[in-house]
Amino acid sequence: MKTKNLNSIIILGLIAIVGILIAQLLWTKEAFSIEEKKFTQKVHVALLEVVKKLYEGGNSELPLENPINKITNDYYIVNVENEFDAEILEFYLKSEFKKFNLNTDFEYAMYNCQSDEMVYGNYISLNQKESNSSKNIYFPKHKNLVYYFAVRFPNETNYLFSSLRFWFILSFALLIILLVYVYSIYTILQQKKYSELQKDFINNMTHEFKTPLSSILIASQYLKKQNVIIADQKLLKYNQLIIEQSNKLNEHIEKILNVAKSDNSSLKIHKEPLILRPIITNVTESLQLKYPELIVVLEIDSELTILADKYHFTNLLYNIIDNSVKYCDVTPMVEIKAIIEDNKLLLLFKDNGIGIKEENSKFMFDKFYRENNVKLNEVTGFGLGLFYVKKICSQHGWKINAKNNLDKGITLAIEIPLNKK
Repeated sequence: MKTKNLNSIIILGLIAIVGILIAQLLWTKEAFSIEEKKFTQKVHVALLEVVKKLYEGGNSELPLENPINKITNDYYIVNVENEFDAEILEFYLKSEFKKFNLNTDFEYAMYNCQSDEMVYGNYISLNQKESNSSKNIYFPKHKNLVYYFAVRFPNETNYLFSSLRFWFILSFALLIILLVYVYSIYTILQQKKYSELQKDFINNMTHEFKTPLSSILIASQYLKKQNVIIADQKLLKYNQLIIEQSNKLNEHIEKILNVAKSDNSSLKIHKEPLILRPIITNVTESLQLKYPELIVVLEIDSELTILADKYHFTNLLYNIIDNSVKYCDVTPMVEIKAIIEDNKLLLLFKDNGIGIKEENSKFMFDKFYRENNVKLNEVTGFGLGLFYVKKICSQHGWKINAKNNLDKGITLAIEIPLNKK
């Protein structure tokens, strides 16, 4: 993905999550205001009912004006204009608050005309079986009132917050998501930075290797034609060894370059009809020159055709068979079979190598992965062959998997859809 597109996606995602979080906080604030209004209305109606109850036993009529006055968010004064008993008041307060689901602690006090002060009544706790009368909190007096009482809700804020528990959990979850998103973006950017450094290093390294390697090959080819070298079998053998090892090193460098290029962008695939058998035969004959002991068994129809990129498909075949030979501790044999079923072609490569541990089979197509086995120190390479194979299959829209054989070795299966461009 291009850096510009990645940055745009990151910024848009961040804006979206921050916007949702801000909207959620605004909704929570609005919900708190609504809950506060509902609480005030419930208290108002409940206290009106208490006033009615207090007037039921007397001869006086209910006051025409609203007897309830909200002083602060949690403090109310109620004018009753009549004498009343504290125990009766407490009973009515408990019953009416319970009726209106005001499930929070409260305390009350009554005005005493004789002492001209507020007399603390009681603290009613819903979490305790017995009322806590040991508290003695100051209740301010109210001017121009003679018979009145006051009610305070000390835990009103906590009560309102508890009723909005879902909103706060949702806001907290969104905040966690935002933090995870920011951390993920930071990690992606760091990995992208390291990946770019790795690619630059590989490109520079392979370039620096190819320049002297080309000089070595040119000089070796020139030496090979000299009479002095031709006359001396020992020198000729050494010269041939230099050429072979240089070519092998050149193959590894080309493989690294191909993988590095494929990481930067998708491989350029030019599909064309290919007859399978001749291509596979050419690859196996080339490998048999490199490995004379290699035995290849072909079970492929001579007219079987697929749509593929000839260059990359040839490289795919070469890497699979070459890998089978490298990881074999006996005379290498590869059986290549093509099976058509459900409009799909299964191209199977069965070898008699050392196989792979079941727990490691899921890593065999990973870049730079090489299993720690008896052949690790004997086999040259960087663990890029099967990664390159997997890359070519993905670019063609094919599926590839591998499993151990019952007797020995592994079978690689490539699933190729037929009649699909």
